[in-house]
Amino acid sequence: MSLSKNGARNDRTPEIRRLTVSFRSRMDRPLEADLDARLRAFLAEDVGSGDVTSLWTVPESARAKGRLVARSACVVSGLLVARRTFELLDSNLLWSGELAAGTAVSPGTILARLSGGARALMTAERVALNLLQRMSGIATATRRFADALEGTSCRVLDTRKTAPGLRVFDRMAVADGGGWNHRDGLWDMVLIKDNHRRLAGSVACAIAGIRREAPPGMKLEVEVEDEDDLRQALEAKVEMVLIDNQPPETFARWVAIARQSAAPPFIEASGNMTLERVRLYALAGADAVSVGSLTHSVTAADIALDLEPDE
Repeated sequence: MSLSKNGARNDRTPEIRRLTVSFRSRMDRPLEADLDARLRAFLAEDVGSGDVTSLWTVPESARAKGRLVARSACVVSGLLVARRTFELLDSNLLWSGELAAGTAVSPGTILARLSGGARALMTAERVALNLLQRMSGIATATRRFADALEGTSCRVLDTRKTAPGLRVFDRMAVADGGGWNHRDGLWDMVLIKDNHRRLAGSVACAIAGIRREAPPGMKLEVEVEDEDDLRQALEAKVEMVLIDNQPPETFARWVAIARQSAAPPFIEASGNMTLERVRLYALAGADAVSVGSLTHSVTAADIALDLEPDE
């Protein structure tokens, strides 16, 4: 499913289009060197001084062939990562039949075929499967939210609620599932939240501090918890407003206030977003809905590697 399935882009203003495209463009892939470094670290954690079981049971010259098979219905993400994990231990790996990222599959579907040194495949199996299962689980959950928003212009966004060290993989999976990536981390975008506001003294004071220090072009988003916060953000003509933990009726009223401002902001909804509730916020006027559960409460897809001797 492509993102266009969720409806046309929100064309209220050129500024909204720019912000939306900015989120879309953040669906990055790690550079090969960075990916290899991460995967080598994961392998080192698992293998340590050696895979003693494989070393002591599988002949050094043995070869194996196998299939990566979906045991549960899922949206595929992470085959690129799994393949590279195996290649790091067997540079002569043979790989074929890989399904495209974002493909929805049913139980029993073969995701890819591979063959290579038996020891290498056995040693890399767990790391490759852990990442593939996690990423496919995230992509599957993201697809469900994207489907729930179908027919609206609202987008589903990820958050920074990722497992340390796995953010780049989690973000790839969200993109493969039809979601959009929010900020990379704390350095590339300003998001004034409740603690910032309290420590600065007010929304207006926090925004003033940002405007003094932030470089040109850096996006500014403000989380608001009441109408006074909202009006301070609108008065400052911020680009983006995050309305957090409000019922749909309140959210819709605040959206109406924001739309009447001189510079209507991009409006994001967040806070305990579930499949049952998310569409209510889209229909109430949200440009995007952020869902922390996509990455902080992952249910891994059930994917197996079935190996056999390759004569």
